Amino acid sequence: MIVAWIRLIAAAVFILAGLVIICIALFGVFRFNYILNRMHIAAACDTLGILLLLIGLIILTGFTIMGLKLFLIIGFMWLANPVCSHLICKVEVTTNERIDEECEVINS
Repeated sequence: MIVAWIRLIAAAVFILAGLVIICIALFGVFRFNYILNRMHIAAACDTLGILLLLIGLIILTGFTIMGLKLFLIIGFMWLANPVCSHLICKVEVTTNERIDEECEVINS
């Protein structure tokens, strides 16, 4: 009985921490003016927020097949989210003709 309460409290802490980080990312997206700054805050906080949310769900469901599926989702998100953010920012840098006015771009 006590173990179930401890597991529930630990899961709630992780889930709430993930939600707080995602809310901070939402505030950051509306706070910053330039698209590259917005993408940076969204990518960093989104990756961490989803990690904490899914860890909370793994603790809540226990170490079952569902927990393994959630763990695989964590791995996929940690691989896909930075790549997608990088590609979106690269498209912005290559297509925006006034990028030099907003930031310093080093062409390599």
